[in-house]
Amino acid sequence: MVMKKYTKQVFPVLLTGLLVLCSSSAFAGNEQRSGQAGATELLINPWARSSGWGGINTASVQGLEATFLNVAGLAGTENTEFIFASTTWLFDMQVSAFGFSKALADDAVLGLAISTVSFGEISITDPSAPEGTGATYSPVVMNIGLSYAKKFTDNISGGATVRMISESTPDMKASAVSLDAGIQYVAGANRQIKFGVSLKNVGPKMKFEGDGNGVKLTNDDAFGQDYDQTYELRSDAFELPSLLHIGGSYDFTIDQDSRLTMAGNFTSNSFTKDQYGLGLEYGYKSYFMLRTGYVYEAGILDQATRTTVFTGLNAGFTFEIPLSSGTNFGLDYSFRQASPLASPHTIGARITL
Repeated sequence: MVMKKYTKQVFPVLLTGLLVLCSSSAFAGNEQRSGQAGATELLINPWARSSGWGGINTASVQGLEATFLNVAGLAGTENTEFIFASTTWLFDMQVSAFGFSKALADDAVLGLAISTVSFGEISITDPSAPEGTGATYSPVVMNIGLSYAKKFTDNISGGATVRMISESTPDMKASAVSLDAGIQYVAGANRQIKFGVSLKNVGPKMKFEGDGNGVKLTNDDAFGQDYDQTYELRSDAFELPSLLHIGGSYDFTIDQDSRLTMAGNFTSNSFTKDQYGLGLEYGYKSYFMLRTGYVYEAGILDQATRTTVFTGLNAGFTFEIPLSSGTNFGLDYSFRQASPLASPHTIGARITL
């Protein structure tokens, strides 16, 4: 009993300290480092519900989708949750995600999420066939996250995710392991005030290795004989796109069935510009939710100075249908406005047991 009480009091403090310590070392960069990080698929939110208001719900996100935004919210899983989501991403790319979470004993939750990016078939070219050899290949980009979250008190939840990252072509591969951590705090007589902090994508550098680094050249020896020799090009290692989220939200009660949630978020990116987000979500019981959000960064209002394809506007909705006692089916949709590339649309389906 004493150990259980000690864990509930000390672990949130240790987790908060870890967030502060890691963030101080991970965010020494600035926007001048833009383009120097790799594995940028880690910045793509594959889930429809949280991306519908720009991922600004760091403080209030609950369930399996929290494994992307703030893993502490995973502790809000009441029993079992399954989600599948599909996103049409910018230009002929497809982002697919699947995951499930399961509530354990003692207010703990375990979650697994898998996300993949499909680029379609790409033509293989070489110096002798610059228009293509007739063969194709398809890169494999995937990350798998194993998450654990726990309610330490009625007001404090925390969690962490260990994520395996893999990027490969038929002759090259890069892989790494990253860590996410987050904490959420709830206050107010009706639990209407929420705060959240999360640190994402902290890990070692990645580096591409494989036969694709080799270049075959024909050389002449001293006796005028030609021979082929393969040279290995050394590829440089690259860092992960670490970031820090700090957010808050407030629930306004309209009547006994309706609420309006206002959320705000600040994102400190180690390799791109910092972002500020503000959004609203209307909810009627758990059956229907409508949300919108705007994410701002310096220069986004002018196409000449904008350094992101996104223009800031996000919107989405959710329908939740009770199937039987304790079982619900949900349909989520989100839209993220982009220019000049195509705006991403995400559709997600969820089952809660």
